[in-house]
Amino acid sequence: MNRAILLALALSVGLSFLTGCEKKVNAQSDLTAAMAPPKPVVEPEIDIDNFKVAHPEQFPITTAGEHDSAPELNVTGVVSPDVSRQVPVISLGSGRVTEIDARLGDEVKKNQLLFKLRSTDIAQAFSDYRQAVANEKLTKVQLDRAKLLFDTGAYPKSTLETAENAEDDSIVVLDTALEHLRQLGSDPDHPEGTVAVYSPADGVITDQEITISAGVQALTPPNPFTISDMSHVWIICDVYENDMDKVHLNEFADIHLNAYPDRVLKARISNILPILDPNIRTAKVRLEVENPGLMRLGMFVTATFHGQKPEKHAVVPTTAILHLHDREWVYSPGDAGHFRRYEVVSGDMLPNNMQEVISGIQPGQQVVTNALILQDTAEK
Repeated sequence: MNRAILLALALSVGLSFLTGCEKKVNAQSDLTAAMAPPKPVVEPEIDIDNFKVAHPEQFPITTAGEHDSAPELNVTGVVSPDVSRQVPVISLGSGRVTEIDARLGDEVKKNQLLFKLRSTDIAQAFSDYRQAVANEKLTKVQLDRAKLLFDTGAYPKSTLETAENAEDDSIVVLDTALEHLRQLGSDPDHPEGTVAVYSPADGVITDQEITISAGVQALTPPNPFTISDMSHVWIICDVYENDMDKVHLNEFADIHLNAYPDRVLKARISNILPILDPNIRTAKVRLEVENPGLMRLGMFVTATFHGQKPEKHAVVPTTAILHLHDREWVYSPGDAGHFRRYEVVSGDMLPNNMQEVISGIQPGQQVVTNALILQDTAEK
């Protein structure tokens, strides 16, 4: 009997111990759960190209209009000299430069002194001249003697003819030597060892290849100076192969100067080179334009070529176009408060704060009047 009672008491104590442990474990679990951070709630990301707003009526809607315009192509060009209006300055004598009277960029007139050089060619030319003078005097004396003896019958006619031919040759050699001296700018009576070179034409010096004490070779490149007529210049443009249909010979392009944005000039397309650059697939296009005095060699310009067939483009308020990260967008309304974003390419500014849209939407399509406000709402 006592043994049964002891066994019952032991079981009762064990059950109480297990129950207490279970309660303790449950309490610790509840405490851990209470101290744990809440589970994150993932909200869906807003699709900026197609989203919904709560009150779509707060964003006014307008319908894109229609605008007729000729297709345009804008390319970059460089002002270059008209090679048909360039004149090289050459020296007829070789020597060392002793004086420079004009510089790169100077405007010069015809027969204006450009530079001088000390040349041994003067001495050689003067020596040839003096020899020619002496030879001519000798042949003249011989001809006079031959005439006298021929008249007396002492010389045959063939001897007289030989003397006459020698005199004629001497005169030719003398005239040639004298002309050579004059071309070198030297006075036959007072020869100097300096050659003066003058400008052959009016223009601007666009290239200079000499300095003081530099050596110059007669009739040999590089030329000491190059003079360009800047009243007319060339503009050389690179046009991509896919855009060649917008460029036509003898048509005119608008030239916008980067340095003078308010000036627009007209240039004639005078040549389209028949060779494409194999690397970038462009062709050189040459335009001729009269220079009003503003254009300098090496200037960058923008050439606008106008297509022959007019195109219809959409027109929207300027505020309907959103400029974001070098790209342009408009918003168009959809169903149940949705708006869709379209990328566009804008064109010219038009009167009444309107802007042409070249691509991205069509005339008659509805767009949000103020894209910036809708963009701010969508991002919140």
